[in-house]
Amino acid sequence: MNKETMKRAKELVSQMTIEEKCSQMLYHAAAIERLGIPRYNWWNEALHGVARAGDATVFPQAIGLGATFDEELVQAIGDVTSTEGRAKFNQLSKHDDRDIYKGLTYWAPNVNIFRDPRWGRGHETYGEDPYLTGQLGMAYVKGLQGDDLDNPKSAACAKHFAVHSGPEADRHHFDAKVNDQDLYDTYLYAFKRLVKDAKVEAVMGAYNRVNGEPACGSKRLLKDILRGDWGFEGHVVSDCWAIRDFHENHKVTTCEVESAALAVNNGCDLNCGCVYEKLLYAYKAGLVTEDTITESVERLIELRLRLGTLPERGSKYDDVPYEMVECKEHKELSIEAAKRSMVLLKNDGILPLKKDDIKTIGVIGPNSNSRIALVGNYEGISSEYITVLEGIQHYVGEDVRVFHSDGTPLWKDRMHVLSEARDTFAEAMTVAEHSDVVVLAMGLDSTIEGEEGDAGNEFGSGDKKGLKLPGLQQELVEKITAIGKPVVLLVLAGSALDLRWADENVNAIIQCWYPGARGGKAIAEVLFGEDSPSGKLPLTFYKSDKDLPDFKDYSMEGRTYRYFKGTPLYPFGYGLSYSKVEYLDASIDKNEGQIGDTFTVKVNVKNVGDYAIHETVQLYVKDLEASTRVANFTLRGIKKAHLLPNETKNVSFELNARDFAIIDENGRCIVEPGAFKIYVGGQQPDARSTELTGIKCDEFEVVLKGEVTEVEY
Repeated sequence: MNKETMKRAKELVSQMTIEEKCSQMLYHAAAIERLGIPRYNWWNEALHGVARAGDATVFPQAIGLGATFDEELVQAIGDVTSTEGRAKFNQLSKHDDRDIYKGLTYWAPNVNIFRDPRWGRGHETYGEDPYLTGQLGMAYVKGLQGDDLDNPKSAACAKHFAVHSGPEADRHHFDAKVNDQDLYDTYLYAFKRLVKDAKVEAVMGAYNRVNGEPACGSKRLLKDILRGDWGFEGHVVSDCWAIRDFHENHKVTTCEVESAALAVNNGCDLNCGCVYEKLLYAYKAGLVTEDTITESVERLIELRLRLGTLPERGSKYDDVPYEMVECKEHKELSIEAAKRSMVLLKNDGILPLKKDDIKTIGVIGPNSNSRIALVGNYEGISSEYITVLEGIQHYVGEDVRVFHSDGTPLWKDRMHVLSEARDTFAEAMTVAEHSDVVVLAMGLDSTIEGEEGDAGNEFGSGDKKGLKLPGLQQELVEKITAIGKPVVLLVLAGSALDLRWADENVNAIIQCWYPGARGGKAIAEVLFGEDSPSGKLPLTFYKSDKDLPDFKDYSMEGRTYRYFKGTPLYPFGYGLSYSKVEYLDASIDKNEGQIGDTFTVKVNVKNVGDYAIHETVQLYVKDLEASTRVANFTLRGIKKAHLLPNETKNVSFELNARDFAIIDENGRCIVEPGAFKIYVGGQQPDARSTELTGIKCDEFEVVLKGEVTEVEY
């Protein structure tokens, strides 16, 4: 917040009538022509590129960006997104197109924690880990907003605050019960990092209640924590029509007037919805003061001034040209991001494929030629889509014959209504029989995992019913594999699936997520060894949904790599490559110290294989003597090392008091004296990762001395 622009905002707002002030608190803010304020629509989307505003570069879905573990890359994508957003805004405003999705206030990123793989919106997040989510969320915010917050390129928004991760079907009336330890340790951590460290301009409240209070009208969340404890100076926006839920579903108020008053009095400045159309009545009834309304409007107008959306104050980004939209460099970045997001889960040596050794290749599966499976949700429109099939066809050219069959729909049992079930199984089997190698493209898409109210309703309100491949996909995988040809399984999905059978029976598996509009090109180039996959899993792949607690239970007990006590199929942080990496000469500067001391961990990372890679170096900490429940171990550091063949780089981490801290039962962030283990490597330090890779993390034990100390959360 800028003193000069706030002074001017106060001057403008002081000249508004109460009716005009209320009109500015709706997402479709009305024009006030006598004050030179044009209309503005606050609702704009940019989860992985500018969305819903025409053509733009469509990057991999957020969960795929999570798999990169790459802050620099994610910030670059945020920067590209805001550049394209500015280019579009500059031109569309000249035509007075100020419609929804055409502004500069982007309701992204989603930094909720993907605590349960059944949640349909999990692919909008960066995964299950608070630290990773915070690091990547901050990077995206910095990319969107730029480095000059007095003149932001766009405004980012941290959503959905807070304790929000399904079930989608219940979100309008659900009360998420959570203790203070899980609240601060898991659900609030990333939000605080975005507010305190990245200076995010906006925070969006969630639909659900949290311990009885609706999130968009929660005194504890919005006033006590967000503005009180964290000092947030930006604006709060409701999720869309969430305030209507106060009286219709949560039953904490009796009517729209009371709901508007509850939200505004607790700090919700902007209404995505229509309830604030009744805010004037709340004011006239004495339920909310004009001073409270004024304070909200001042925050909103101040941001509009800094963004340059009011004619009296331009922006240094007013000259960003339209030619930046989907320019060559941006398209290349989207393809590079897709490559870095892919996680190689299994490889018996078949990959990379050698084009010279293949005369025919079969490409089979419901996601083999699907555009929807490329893009996820909250997506833009691309001027070009390259599916898996098209990517392979373009790569091999006329040298290799490519056969194709969808094999089965995504979740229905037949392609055509009048056909018998499995009506394209025979075609798929024929393709496999005539191919030297088979590429199966299976999984999900945003029509069956997504948001309540989207197309996913026909499959389960957007959430998955379980972890198995839907429909007849698993049966098709087994039939094709039984033919005896080498099989590479590509999984295009935004969440973890039960891949046990595939793990035991196919030759290779790549988790491709939703790789962006041109993802098929990236997939083909990885398949044929132009690049090595270098992604790591940002979530746990469980063996089955029997490993999962009740979906509605928001306790972290038994959830995610931090608290799961069983053996996963594929662990968080796991991912293979075409090369081989050695961790050498790991060291720590001391084995004991006082609470508050800094510890330095160093390791040499060497690429001893034949392919250039982007290695993710991971550091975990485990409290061995905690006085309360703690995680198995917790990610506390990530570094990326781009390594050419035979190249070695030294990677170092500095650990401070916060890295050794735990959250106690009262939500306090404390460091206790005692013993800790520190692990560093290319994976998490669990037995399953070692089993899969044959590698163990380097580990050190350190002792902290002193008194229990409360540290900054």
